[in-house]
Amino acid sequence: MPQFFMYTTPDPNAVQPEPTQELFDEMDKLISEGVANGTLVATGSLDPNVTKIVYRNGGFTLTDGPFTEAKELVVGWAIVKVDTKEEAIELSKKFWRLAGDGTGIIQRIWEPGEGPVAEMAAEAGIVG
Repeated sequence: MPQFFMYTTPDPNAVQPEPTQELFDEMDKLISEGVANGTLVATGSLDPNVTKIVYRNGGFTLTDGPFTEAKELVVGWAIVKVDTKEEAIELSKKFWRLAGDGTGIIQRIWEPGEGPVAEMAAEAGIVG
């Protein structure tokens, strides 16, 4: 069953809903249901203070961040396991109805042996 990585950024121009007990309860219910039925693999939030690592010409360069503007900050993420991208989209819609205005990205996670890189390797006769 495919897995999808989903992450969120709030709309910097929108008024976000005030956190209420009802909102926390509804979000907890959404998360609990996803864990119970196996669609939610993992979820969390990301620290904006990151370290960027670059490898070039045999050497490493490390740079501490943050690097994105506050308006582009990834606030939350989830890995979901569903049969189709359409199901991932529906789960994301449920989340946004609770969370308020913002932007979400849904991206397929390729397992080893899947996806374009695996196809290129197979065409080249490379076995992984």
